[in-house]
Amino acid sequence: MQNHCTVVIAFLLGTAALRGAESPLSRIAFGSCAKENNPQPIWDAIIAQQPELFLFIGDNIYGDSREVEILKSKWDQLGAQPGYAKLRQTCRILATWDDHDYGWNDAGAEYPLKRESQQLFLDFFDEPKDSMRRKQEGIYDSKLFGPEGKRVQIILLDTRYHRSRLNKARNLNERGEGIGGPYVPNDNPHATMLGPAQWMWLEKQLRIPARLRIIASSIQVISNEHRWEKWGNLPRERERLLKMIRKTRANGVIIISGDRHTAEVSKLASGLAYPLYDVTSSSLNQRHRWRSELNPNRIGGMYYDENFGTIMIDWKPEDPVIRLQIRDMKGQVVIQVRHRLSDLQPRKSSPRKE
Repeated sequence: MQNHCTVVIAFLLGTAALRGAESPLSRIAFGSCAKENNPQPIWDAIIAQQPELFLFIGDNIYGDSREVEILKSKWDQLGAQPGYAKLRQTCRILATWDDHDYGWNDAGAEYPLKRESQQLFLDFFDEPKDSMRRKQEGIYDSKLFGPEGKRVQIILLDTRYHRSRLNKARNLNERGEGIGGPYVPNDNPHATMLGPAQWMWLEKQLRIPARLRIIASSIQVISNEHRWEKWGNLPRERERLLKMIRKTRANGVIIISGDRHTAEVSKLASGLAYPLYDVTSSSLNQRHRWRSELNPNRIGGMYYDENFGTIMIDWKPEDPVIRLQIRDMKGQVVIQVRHRLSDLQPRKSSPRKE
């Protein structure tokens, strides 16, 4: 018995030592919206940035089917892309989904193959057979990287599996006003984006100690004027998310999103304990036509050609420097926001609101 305890203690100490020695994340890449049967040359530019982690944040394929075999065949097409295959050999990949890889355009909880689609998704991304992601309803997940003091938390939300139906707009002819899109807010108090279990899970995650937290939401959180898919279509849920970040005093939160086939950075500067950024990167291999769109929270302009996002973290200064970037097909930075980690900490003088 004593020998067994000694072995267990030694194993635990060794595991702790390995965690403490783990290098901090410094280069994170992310992207969305990859048409599986189109060329994907952008992977070369992503690999050239030498990311330590790549986050695939939705519309990773365009499944759009109610047949399991068709969904699987489209995942197989992505897996056969030479650039993506090379990325898999280069760095770790974490993923969540959006509507098209979930199974149907703009679909939510009503999609009939969501259980089957979940298993196909997890199979493609090599999720272990005994993973909780295979047992729970939805593919939400969280991972911690780096040693204490430089720990980065990655939170992957599932904005599909439990999401309530959206409300359609009556007037769709307002594109000239920079609005566009088919949806109007659903203010029903019972409407949900994440579902009860995922909301409870998220609050627990936000209380875990970390210096920096990257929340991957397939759809935009901050941009709220357009009528396409966004958290603002369920305004009570959007406010719940913002209140939860404030209530838990979760420090270092940055949101990344996709879906829009354009790229931009949005900043919400009021109502929280510190500014909240939403970095939208889309699409990896689909160029979008130019459009004018209202977003009073946008920093700089929109980028319409193929793109990916990077988060560069310089841990060397006492107050680490974080660069939120959108990069083009050649890997050149086309949008950047630079700030200090201290900028993402709750202000001590801020009253705590419930």
